[in-house]
Amino acid sequence: MTDEDWRTQEPLKEKIGCSSTRCDKDLHCFRRQFKKKRRLPGQTYRQGTCYECGADLIDWDRLDKKDLKDVGYTFASLQREMFRHRYWHIAIDDKAIKKARKSGLLKLRARIHNRLNSALRPPHKEIFRDGNQTPLSGDIIYYAQHSTSTCCRNCVEEWYGIDRNRNLTDDEVNYFAELIMRYIQYRLPDLTENGIKIMG
Repeated sequence: MTDEDWRTQEPLKEKIGCSSTRCDKDLHCFRRQFKKKRRLPGQTYRQGTCYECGADLIDWDRLDKKDLKDVGYTFASLQREMFRHRYWHIAIDDKAIKKARKSGLLKLRARIHNRLNSALRPPHKEIFRDGNQTPLSGDIIYYAQHSTSTCCRNCVEEWYGIDRNRNLTDDEVNYFAELIMRYIQYRLPDLTENGIKIMG
């Protein structure tokens, strides 16, 4: 997959979860699988290779730079994980679309920062039910968080190498907010800056 192939992939129809794989379709899971949710001290959620087939497909050092100039590679890499791939291509529900159109890009940007500061910036232990704080639908921000692996601290640790036991920095929050905005502008390119009045 090239840096731009993420734009042309097909949506998946089957029901999937965070650890789902279809390695025969080049859709993997790079999250370490802990037995009975037991994680040893110092152990990261980043597996590095697909836990199912062992495929070594991601340049983690490149992702860890968190370089917005390299966002094409970041987005292409995220789509190699089956769960992320789904959120890049499924239809966005009507409620989420209406809410986004009403908000507009300026309000969405502010909402993204509020969301990240409350539901992602604190360490794992300070977030209520970390791993479950991002709904699967109802808001374009939720779609974007699942697509960009900014939905919980476990996913952030897996994809961006940031220890889930510390606060995110301002630079990290700003980086994730920009990834989310770019996803939103890709999926909903007709959004206006200030939003529109929704009738009915």
